[in-house]
Amino acid sequence: MASASFDTARRERRADPSSLDAIEKAPEVRPEAMAATGRTSLVGLTRFALTERLAAIGVPEREQRMRSGQLWHWINVRGAASFEAMTNVGKGLKAQLAEAYTLDRPEVVSEQVSRDGTRKWLLRMPPTGRHDHNRGAEIECVYIPANDRGTLCVSSQVGCTLTCSFCHTGTQRLVRNLSAQEITAQLVVARDRLGDWPGQTPPKGTFVPVDGSRFVSNIVFMGMGEPLYNVDNVIDAIGVMSDHEGLGLSRRRITVSTSGVVPHFERLGIDANAMLAISLHAVRDDLRDELVPLNRKYPIRTLLDACRNYPGVSNARRITFEYVMLKGVNDSDAEARELVRLLKGIPAKINLIPFNPWPGSRYECSDWERIERFSEIVFNAGYASPVRTPRGRDILAACGQLKSETEKLRARARLMLEDGIGAEGVYAAAADD
Repeated sequence: MASASFDTARRERRADPSSLDAIEKAPEVRPEAMAATGRTSLVGLTRFALTERLAAIGVPEREQRMRSGQLWHWINVRGAASFEAMTNVGKGLKAQLAEAYTLDRPEVVSEQVSRDGTRKWLLRMPPTGRHDHNRGAEIECVYIPANDRGTLCVSSQVGCTLTCSFCHTGTQRLVRNLSAQEITAQLVVARDRLGDWPGQTPPKGTFVPVDGSRFVSNIVFMGMGEPLYNVDNVIDAIGVMSDHEGLGLSRRRITVSTSGVVPHFERLGIDANAMLAISLHAVRDDLRDELVPLNRKYPIRTLLDACRNYPGVSNARRITFEYVMLKGVNDSDAEARELVRLLKGIPAKINLIPFNPWPGSRYECSDWERIERFSEIVFNAGYASPVRTPRGRDILAACGQLKSETEKLRARARLMLEDGIGAEGVYAAAADD
Protein backbone atom coordinates (compact mmCIF):
# COMPACT_ATOMS: atom_id res chain seq x y z
CA MET A 1 0.00 0.00 0.00
CA ALA A 2 1.33 3.44 -0.86
CA SER A 3 2.16 5.68 2.05
CA ALA A 4 -0.04 8.67 2.85
CA SER A 5 2.28 11.62 2.44
CA PHE A 6 2.06 15.32 1.76
CA ASP A 7 4.06 18.52 1.96
CA THR A 8 3.66 19.29 5.66
CA ALA A 9 5.71 22.49 5.53
CA ARG A 10 3.55 23.89 2.71
CA ARG A 11 0.39 22.97 4.59
CA GLU A 12 1.60 24.71 7.75
CA ARG A 13 2.50 27.92 5.91
CA ARG A 14 -1.03 28.37 4.66
CA ALA A 15 -2.72 27.21 7.88
CA ASP A 16 -4.92 29.64 9.75
CA PRO A 17 -3.38 29.89 13.26
CA SER A 18 -6.83 29.29 14.76
CA SER A 19 -7.35 26.08 12.80
CA LEU A 20 -6.45 22.54 13.83
CA ASP A 21 -3.77 22.54 11.11
CA ALA A 22 -1.70 24.80 13.36
CA ILE A 23 -2.18 22.51 16.36
CA GLU A 24 -1.00 19.16 15.06
CA LYS A 25 0.43 17.52 11.98
CA ALA A 26 -0.65 14.33 10.25
CA PRO A 27 2.05 11.69 9.77
CA GLU A 28 3.64 11.34 6.36
CA VAL A 29 3.58 7.57 6.80
CA ARG A 30 0.70 5.49 8.12
CA PRO A 31 1.43 2.29 10.06
CA GLU A 32 -0.10 0.11 7.34
CA ALA A 33 2.50 1.44 4.89
CA MET A 34 5.38 0.16 7.01
CA ALA A 35 6.95 -3.19 6.22
CA ALA A 36 10.40 -4.21 7.38
CA THR A 37 12.75 -5.42 4.67
CA GLY A 38 15.14 -8.39 4.86
CA ARG A 39 15.91 -10.22 8.08
CA THR A 40 14.36 -8.47 11.05
CA SER A 41 15.80 -8.00 14.50
CA LEU A 42 14.42 -9.62 17.65
CA VAL A 43 15.76 -6.82 19.88
CA GLY A 44 13.07 -4.77 21.60
CA LEU A 45 10.14 -7.08 20.89
CA THR A 46 7.37 -7.77 23.39
CA ARG A 47 7.13 -11.30 24.79
CA PHE A 48 4.11 -11.96 22.59
CA ALA A 49 5.86 -10.74 19.43
CA LEU A 50 8.95 -12.81 20.26
CA THR A 51 6.82 -15.93 20.58
CA GLU A 52 5.19 -15.11 17.25
CA ARG A 53 8.62 -14.98 15.60
CA LEU A 54 9.44 -18.44 16.93
CA ALA A 55 6.15 -19.83 15.64
CA ALA A 56 6.92 -18.32 12.23
CA ILE A 57 10.08 -20.43 11.86
CA GLY A 58 8.36 -23.64 12.90
CA VAL A 59 9.20 -23.95 16.60
CA PRO A 60 6.61 -26.41 17.98
CA GLU A 61 3.91 -24.84 20.11
CA ARG A 62 4.86 -26.96 23.11
CA GLU A 63 8.38 -25.46 23.04
CA GLN A 64 7.53 -21.85 22.27
CA ARG A 65 7.16 -20.64 25.84
CA MET A 66 10.44 -22.16 26.97
CA ARG A 67 12.38 -21.03 23.90
CA SER A 68 10.99 -17.50 24.01
CA GLY A 69 11.99 -17.34 27.70
CA GLN A 70 15.54 -18.33 26.79
CA LEU A 71 15.76 -15.71 24.05
CA TRP A 72 14.15 -13.09 26.29
CA HIS A 73 16.82 -13.65 28.94
CA TRP A 74 19.72 -13.50 26.50
CA ILE A 75 18.45 -10.39 24.75
CA ASN A 76 17.13 -8.37 27.69
CA VAL A 77 19.22 -9.53 30.67
CA ARG A 78 22.54 -10.47 29.08
CA GLY A 79 22.48 -8.06 26.14
CA ALA A 80 23.44 -10.78 23.63
CA ALA A 81 24.48 -9.42 20.24
CA SER A 82 24.65 -12.80 18.48
CA PHE A 83 22.77 -16.07 18.57
CA GLU A 84 26.07 -17.93 18.97
CA ALA A 85 26.42 -16.43 22.46
CA MET A 86 23.28 -18.28 23.62
CA THR A 87 24.91 -21.29 25.24
CA ASN A 88 21.68 -23.05 26.32
CA VAL A 89 20.05 -22.87 22.87
CA GLY A 90 20.58 -25.82 20.55
CA LYS A 91 22.67 -25.51 17.40
CA GLY A 92 19.74 -26.34 15.17
CA LEU A 93 17.54 -23.59 16.57
CA LYS A 94 20.41 -21.10 16.53
CA ALA A 95 20.91 -21.82 12.85
CA GLN A 96 17.18 -21.30 12.18
CA LEU A 97 17.22 -18.04 14.11
CA ALA A 98 20.29 -16.74 12.31
CA GLU A 99 18.76 -17.54 8.92
CA ALA A 100 15.51 -15.69 9.64
CA TYR A 101 16.41 -12.99 12.15
CA THR A 102 19.16 -10.82 13.62
CA LEU A 103 19.99 -9.22 16.95
CA ASP A 104 20.86 -5.93 15.26
CA ARG A 105 20.42 -2.66 17.08
CA PRO A 106 19.64 0.67 15.44
CA GLU A 107 22.78 2.09 13.84
CA VAL A 108 24.61 4.73 15.88
CA VAL A 109 25.25 7.34 13.19
CA SER A 110 26.94 9.76 15.57
CA GLU A 111 27.67 10.21 19.26
CA GLN A 112 28.25 13.60 20.81
CA VAL A 113 29.52 14.08 24.35
CA SER A 114 28.86 17.28 26.24
CA ARG A 115 31.32 18.90 28.61
CA ASP A 116 28.94 17.89 31.43
CA GLY A 117 28.97 14.19 30.48
CA THR A 118 25.62 14.16 28.66
CA ARG A 119 25.67 11.94 25.57
CA LYS A 120 23.47 12.31 22.50
CA TRP A 121 23.12 9.56 19.94
CA LEU A 122 21.75 9.95 16.46
CA LEU A 123 20.20 6.56 15.69
CA ARG A 124 19.16 5.22 12.31
CA MET A 125 16.40 2.64 12.39
CA PRO A 126 16.28 -0.27 9.94
CA PRO A 127 14.39 0.67 6.75
CA THR A 128 10.66 -0.04 6.87
CA GLY A 129 9.77 0.71 3.25
CA ARG A 130 10.23 3.14 0.41
CA HIS A 131 9.31 6.12 2.58
CA ASP A 132 12.56 5.53 4.51
CA HIS A 133 14.48 5.91 1.24
CA ASN A 134 16.10 2.52 1.91
CA ARG A 135 18.17 4.14 4.64
CA GLY A 136 15.98 4.16 7.74
CA ALA A 137 14.44 6.89 9.84
CA GLU A 138 16.71 8.91 12.10
CA ILE A 139 15.95 9.94 15.67
CA GLU A 140 17.89 11.22 18.66
CA CYS A 141 18.06 10.01 22.25
CA VAL A 142 20.04 11.49 25.13
CA TYR A 143 21.77 10.01 28.19
CA ILE A 144 21.96 12.30 31.24
CA PRO A 145 24.19 10.93 34.01
CA ALA A 146 24.32 11.93 37.66
CA ASN A 147 26.06 10.40 40.66
CA ASP A 148 22.93 8.60 41.82
CA ARG A 149 21.05 7.94 38.57
CA GLY A 150 21.36 7.71 34.83
CA THR A 151 18.42 9.03 32.84
CA LEU A 152 17.75 8.10 29.23
CA CYS A 153 15.56 10.50 27.28
CA VAL A 154 13.88 8.49 24.51
CA SER A 155 11.98 9.52 21.39
CA SER A 156 8.54 8.22 20.47
CA GLN A 157 8.10 9.71 16.98
CA VAL A 158 10.19 10.61 13.96
CA GLY A 159 9.51 14.33 14.20
CA CYS A 160 6.57 15.49 16.29
CA THR A 161 2.80 15.72 15.93
CA LEU A 162 2.66 19.04 17.73
CA THR A 163 3.69 22.61 16.93
CA CYS A 164 4.81 24.08 20.27
CA SER A 165 6.34 27.43 19.37
CA PHE A 166 9.28 27.30 21.81
CA CYS A 167 10.37 23.74 20.91
CA HIS A 168 12.93 22.96 18.21
CA THR A 169 11.53 19.49 17.57
CA GLY A 170 8.08 20.95 16.99
CA THR A 171 9.33 22.92 13.98
CA GLN A 172 10.02 19.80 11.91
CA ARG A 173 7.63 17.60 10.01
CA LEU A 174 6.07 14.47 11.46
CA VAL A 175 7.28 11.46 9.50
CA ARG A 176 5.82 8.60 11.50
CA ASN A 177 5.40 6.96 14.88
CA LEU A 178 8.13 4.72 16.21
CA SER A 179 7.20 1.12 16.89
CA ALA A 180 7.40 -0.29 20.42
CA GLN A 181 10.45 -2.23 19.25
CA GLU A 182 12.18 0.95 18.01
CA ILE A 183 11.44 2.75 21.28
CA THR A 184 12.77 -0.11 23.42
CA ALA A 185 15.85 -0.52 21.21
CA GLN A 186 17.00 2.96 22.29
CA LEU A 187 17.50 1.57 25.81
CA VAL A 188 19.38 -1.45 24.44
CA VAL A 189 21.70 0.82 22.44
CA ALA A 190 22.35 2.96 25.52
CA ARG A 191 23.27 -0.10 27.58
CA ASP A 192 25.57 -1.29 24.80
CA ARG A 193 27.36 2.06 24.56
CA LEU A 194 27.66 2.47 28.35
CA GLY A 195 28.69 -1.11 29.19
CA ASP A 196 25.50 -1.50 31.23
CA TRP A 197 25.15 -5.28 30.89
CA PRO A 198 26.29 -7.88 33.46
CA GLY A 199 30.05 -8.29 33.46
CA GLN A 200 30.69 -5.12 31.44
CA THR A 201 32.28 -1.82 32.40
CA PRO A 202 31.81 1.64 30.91
CA PRO A 203 34.27 2.94 28.33
CA LYS A 204 37.16 4.90 29.80
CA GLY A 205 36.19 8.45 30.69
CA THR A 206 32.43 7.82 30.65
CA PHE A 207 30.45 9.60 33.37
CA VAL A 208 28.00 7.10 34.93
CA PRO A 209 26.34 6.73 38.37
CA VAL A 210 28.70 5.70 41.16
CA ASP A 211 26.14 4.40 43.65
CA GLY A 212 26.12 0.84 42.32
CA SER A 213 22.85 1.14 40.41
CA ARG A 214 22.35 0.43 36.72
CA PHE A 215 23.94 3.05 34.52
CA VAL A 216 20.52 3.59 32.94
CA SER A 217 18.12 3.66 35.88
CA ASN A 218 15.45 6.10 34.66
CA ILE A 219 13.55 6.61 31.41
CA VAL A 220 11.84 9.82 30.37
CA PHE A 221 9.68 10.06 27.26
CA MET A 222 10.84 13.61 26.61
CA GLY A 223 12.71 13.16 23.34
CA MET A 224 11.31 13.68 19.86
CA GLY A 225 7.55 13.35 19.55
CA GLU A 226 4.33 13.50 21.57
CA PRO A 227 4.15 10.10 23.33
CA LEU A 228 0.37 10.06 23.72
CA TYR A 229 -0.13 10.35 19.96
CA ASN A 230 1.68 7.01 19.84
CA VAL A 231 0.12 5.61 22.99
CA ASP A 232 -0.17 1.93 21.94
CA ASN A 233 3.52 1.62 21.14
CA VAL A 234 4.58 3.65 24.17
CA ILE A 235 2.61 1.38 26.50
CA ASP A 236 4.04 -1.75 24.89
CA ALA A 237 7.58 -0.35 25.12
CA ILE A 238 7.11 0.46 28.82
CA GLY A 239 5.98 -3.13 29.33
CA VAL A 240 9.22 -4.45 27.83
CA MET A 241 11.43 -1.95 29.66
CA SER A 242 9.84 -2.70 33.03
CA ASP A 243 9.66 -6.50 32.78
CA HIS A 244 11.32 -7.68 36.00
CA GLU A 245 12.76 -10.73 34.22
CA GLY A 246 14.20 -8.60 31.44
CA LEU A 247 15.37 -5.00 31.19
CA GLY A 248 14.06 -4.58 34.72
CA LEU A 249 13.34 -0.87 35.15
CA SER A 250 10.88 0.24 37.81
CA ARG A 251 7.71 1.82 36.39
CA ARG A 252 8.12 4.50 39.05
CA ARG A 253 11.32 5.44 37.26
CA ILE A 254 9.61 5.75 33.87
CA THR A 255 8.03 9.13 33.15
CA VAL A 256 5.88 9.99 30.17
CA SER A 257 5.77 13.68 29.31
CA THR A 258 2.80 14.97 27.36
CA SER A 259 1.62 18.36 26.17
CA GLY A 260 -1.85 17.33 27.30
CA VAL A 261 -3.49 14.67 25.11
CA VAL A 262 -6.21 14.29 27.73
CA PRO A 263 -8.20 11.37 26.22
CA HIS A 264 -5.27 8.97 26.72
CA PHE A 265 -4.46 9.82 30.36
CA GLU A 266 -6.61 7.07 31.88
CA ARG A 267 -5.23 4.37 29.61
CA LEU A 268 -1.62 5.43 30.23
CA GLY A 269 -2.17 5.36 33.98
CA ILE A 270 -3.93 1.98 34.03
CA ASP A 271 -2.03 0.05 31.34
CA ALA A 272 1.46 1.54 31.75
CA ASN A 273 1.32 2.66 35.40
CA ALA A 274 3.96 5.22 34.47
CA MET A 275 4.73 8.53 36.09
CA LEU A 276 3.13 11.51 34.36
CA ALA A 277 4.69 14.83 33.41
CA ILE A 278 2.78 17.74 31.88
CA SER A 279 4.33 20.35 29.59
CA LEU A 280 2.35 23.25 31.02
CA HIS A 281 4.43 26.41 30.40
CA ALA A 282 1.63 28.93 30.88
CA VAL A 283 -1.14 29.72 33.36
CA ARG A 284 -3.52 31.49 30.94
CA ASP A 285 -5.29 29.87 28.03
CA ASP A 286 -4.50 32.74 25.64
CA LEU A 287 -0.74 32.39 26.22
CA ARG A 288 -0.77 28.58 26.29
CA ASP A 289 -2.72 28.62 23.00
CA GLU A 290 0.39 30.28 21.54
CA LEU A 291 3.10 28.29 23.30
CA VAL A 292 1.34 24.90 23.21
CA PRO A 293 -1.35 25.11 20.49
CA LEU A 294 -2.82 21.76 21.62
CA ASN A 295 -4.34 23.87 24.42
CA ARG A 296 -7.02 24.95 21.93
CA LYS A 297 -8.35 21.38 22.01
CA TYR A 298 -7.73 20.65 25.70
CA PRO A 299 -7.58 23.94 27.64
CA ILE A 300 -5.95 24.33 31.03
CA ARG A 301 -9.05 23.56 33.10
CA THR A 302 -9.76 20.35 31.16
CA LEU A 303 -6.10 19.34 31.40
CA LEU A 304 -5.87 19.88 35.15
CA ASP A 305 -9.15 18.05 35.81
CA ALA A 306 -7.66 15.06 33.97
CA CYS A 307 -4.53 15.33 36.13
CA ARG A 308 -6.60 15.23 39.32
CA ASN A 309 -8.15 11.98 38.08
CA TYR A 310 -4.94 10.36 36.79
CA PRO A 311 -4.93 6.72 37.98
CA GLY A 312 -2.67 6.24 40.99
CA VAL A 313 -1.85 9.91 41.55
CA SER A 314 -0.91 10.52 45.19
CA ASN A 315 1.70 12.27 47.29
CA ALA A 316 3.94 9.29 46.64
CA ARG A 317 3.26 9.45 42.87
CA ARG A 318 3.15 13.13 42.13
CA ILE A 319 2.62 14.61 38.70
CA THR A 320 5.48 16.72 37.41
CA PHE A 321 4.55 20.02 35.76
CA GLU A 322 7.19 21.35 33.39
CA TYR A 323 7.40 25.11 33.00
CA VAL A 324 9.91 26.60 30.58
CA MET A 325 11.12 30.04 31.66
CA LEU A 326 10.70 32.55 28.83
CA LYS A 327 11.93 36.08 29.40
CA GLY A 328 9.09 38.56 29.60
CA VAL A 329 6.57 35.97 28.43
CA ASN A 330 5.55 33.73 31.35
CA ASP A 331 7.94 34.52 34.19
CA SER A 332 6.25 37.20 36.31
CA ASP A 333 5.50 37.01 40.04
CA ALA A 334 1.79 37.10 39.22
CA GLU A 335 2.14 34.05 36.97
CA ALA A 336 4.02 32.18 39.71
CA ARG A 337 1.17 32.83 42.12
CA GLU A 338 -1.41 31.82 39.53
CA LEU A 339 0.49 28.58 38.91
CA VAL A 340 0.23 27.76 42.59
CA ARG A 341 -3.51 28.51 42.57
CA LEU A 342 -4.16 26.34 39.51
CA LEU A 343 -2.37 23.30 40.93
CA LYS A 344 -4.15 23.38 44.29
CA GLY A 345 -5.26 19.87 45.23
CA ILE A 346 -3.01 18.09 42.74
CA PRO A 347 -0.07 16.13 44.21
CA ALA A 348 2.57 17.88 42.15
CA LYS A 349 6.09 19.08 41.78
CA ILE A 350 7.07 21.83 39.38
CA ASN A 351 10.17 21.66 37.22
CA LEU A 352 11.32 25.10 36.13
CA ILE A 353 13.26 24.78 32.89
CA PRO A 354 15.58 27.55 31.73
CA PHE A 355 14.80 28.00 28.05
CA ASN A 356 17.37 26.29 25.84
CA PRO A 357 18.07 28.40 22.74
CA TRP A 358 18.08 26.98 19.24
CA PRO A 359 18.72 28.54 15.83
CA GLY A 360 15.81 30.72 14.74
CA SER A 361 13.93 30.80 18.05
CA ARG A 362 12.17 34.06 18.91
CA TYR A 363 12.35 33.46 22.66
CA GLU A 364 15.01 34.21 25.27
CA CYS A 365 15.71 32.55 28.61
CA SER A 366 14.55 34.38 31.71
CA ASP A 367 17.28 36.06 33.76
CA TRP A 368 18.58 33.89 36.57
CA GLU A 369 17.37 36.30 39.26
CA ARG A 370 13.86 36.12 37.78
CA ILE A 371 13.94 32.30 37.73
CA GLU A 372 15.04 32.25 41.37
CA ARG A 373 12.26 34.63 42.37
CA PHE A 374 9.66 32.55 40.51
CA SER A 375 10.97 29.39 42.19
CA GLU A 376 10.86 31.05 45.62
CA ILE A 377 7.17 31.93 45.26
CA VAL A 378 6.30 28.38 44.22
CA PHE A 379 8.45 26.83 46.96
CA ASN A 380 6.98 29.04 49.68
CA ALA A 381 3.53 27.83 48.63
CA GLY A 382 4.57 24.27 49.51
CA TYR A 383 5.60 22.85 46.14
CA ALA A 384 8.96 21.38 45.26
CA SER A 385 10.21 23.66 42.50
CA PRO A 386 13.65 22.56 41.35
CA VAL A 387 15.25 24.51 38.55
CA ARG A 388 16.32 21.93 36.01
CA THR A 389 20.03 22.34 35.39
CA PRO A 390 20.51 22.63 31.64
CA ARG A 391 22.41 19.59 30.45
CA GLY A 392 23.97 19.05 27.03
CA ARG A 393 23.33 22.56 25.73
CA ASP A 394 26.67 22.59 23.90
CA ILE A 395 25.57 19.57 21.82
CA LEU A 396 21.94 20.70 21.34
CA ALA A 397 20.81 17.86 23.61
CA ALA A 398 18.90 19.92 26.17
CA CYS A 399 15.14 20.03 26.65
CA GLY A 400 13.38 21.23 23.51
CA GLN A 401 16.49 21.10 21.32
CA LEU A 402 16.22 17.63 19.79
CA LYS A 403 15.70 17.49 16.08
CA SER A 404 16.59 14.82 13.55
CA GLU A 405 20.01 15.30 12.02
CA THR A 406 18.68 15.60 8.51
CA GLU A 407 16.39 18.40 9.65
CA LYS A 408 18.85 20.15 11.93
CA LEU A 409 22.10 20.26 10.03
CA ARG A 410 22.62 21.78 6.64
CA ALA A 411 25.16 20.21 4.34
CA ARG A 412 28.03 22.43 5.45
CA ALA A 413 27.31 21.91 9.13
CA ARG A 414 27.13 18.13 8.64
CA LEU A 415 30.56 18.17 6.99
CA MET A 416 31.93 20.22 9.88
CA LEU A 417 30.61 17.66 12.35
CA GLU A 418 32.14 14.78 10.40
CA ASP A 419 35.46 16.68 10.34
CA GLY A 420 35.47 16.84 14.12
CA ILE A 421 34.30 20.41 14.66
CA GLY A 422 32.24 20.55 17.85
CA ALA A 423 28.54 21.15 18.17
CA GLU A 424 29.03 24.79 19.10
CA GLY A 425 30.73 25.32 15.75
CA VAL A 426 27.84 23.60 14.03
CA TYR A 427 25.39 25.80 15.94
CA ALA A 428 27.28 28.91 14.84
CA ALA A 429 27.30 27.73 11.22
CA ALA A 430 23.54 27.19 11.29
CA ALA A 431 23.00 30.64 12.75
CA ASP A 432 25.23 32.27 10.10
CA ASP A 433 23.55 30.62 7.10
